Amino acid sequence: MDDERILSDRRKALEDEFFAKENERLRERLQERSELSDVKEELQQVTGIQDEAILDRLAELGVKADTLAAISLVPLVEVAWADGRLQENEKGALLSAARDAGIDQRHPAYELFDNWMIHRPAPQMLDAWVAYVRGLSAHLDAEQRSDLREKLLGRARQVARVAGGFLGLGKRVSAEEEAVLGMLERAFDAE
Repeated sequence: MDDERILSDRRKALEDEFFAKENERLRERLQERSELSDVKEELQQVTGIQDEAILDRLAELGVKADTLAAISLVPLVEVAWADGRLQENEKGALLSAARDAGIDQRHPAYELFDNWMIHRPAPQMLDAWVAYVRGLSAHLDAEQRSDLREKLLGRARQVARVAGGFLGLGKRVSAEEEAVLGMLERAFDAE
């Protein structure tokens, strides 16, 4: 009788341990799904991307909203500084685009962004952006890459249009800005 009770107690202990471990695995999976959902929602807010497959892929690759928000500022800044100086209307367009992307003075990327509006970023920043986008693009299909390119570069095109022309007349985008826009777009092409 004691042997049966001991055996029963051991079986119960093993079952409890198994179910405790299984419950922990399930809790971890639920936590991961919740975190993934939060990351996707933040990415959607920052980028405006609605495509679940793209959001899933970005989240799986470890891209977070803060990272992408800061990265999305690089094309804006590069276009604004294309002619070697930052005009007041470009600065206004940069601030507006940053706000639209959810980047305000409380955002972690804002201090860096604010510094870029005062001092032209080093060329290495653009090189790092191109390398990042190329690496990210290698993990996306052509449609996803195109959607991401349009969302990230759309604001850069807006900044370019703001600075061009005289009194709203003439060519709206300068040759320097066109060159930067072309280079930014090529960064998304798979190598």
